[in-house]
Amino acid sequence: MEGTARTRAHWVLQLLAVLCALLGLGIIYTNKVYQEKPHFSTWHGLVGLLTVLCTAVQNLGGVTLLYPKLVQRWTLATRKLYHATSGLLGYLLACGSLMLGMCSLWFTANVTGMAWYLCALSPLLTGLVVMNQVSNAYLYRKRSQS
Repeated sequence: MEGTARTRAHWVLQLLAVLCALLGLGIIYTNKVYQEKPHFSTWHGLVGLLTVLCTAVQNLGGVTLLYPKLVQRWTLATRKLYHATSGLLGYLLACGSLMLGMCSLWFTANVTGMAWYLCALSPLLTGLVVMNQVSNAYLYRKRSQS
């Protein structure tokens, strides 16, 4: 896929991801209201909420890369670096929220033994892969070019 098509695909997929996250947040909130349970009372809930908010803000920041004339204060390279770094932060928050959910009473009661460790390994490994990819693409290259 060429650069422009890849950028558009990324934009569409990220927009769909944010819409799904907001829909999920709304469903969770509504379910808590119906069951008369407290909202965002666990670390999993708080980190999940923070993740959804960061992802929504991240998408707004991505708009400045699609339409560079909106923000001319920073160079394109600086905006790309901020976008990649904040995207990494959002991804790591999502991995953390997922890990916290795996520590819940329900999850630990239903997923035990080796299966729990395999489930826990998945967000850890993908988080490391994404962190390595962003670091190599944006951070280390910038240092070596200076």
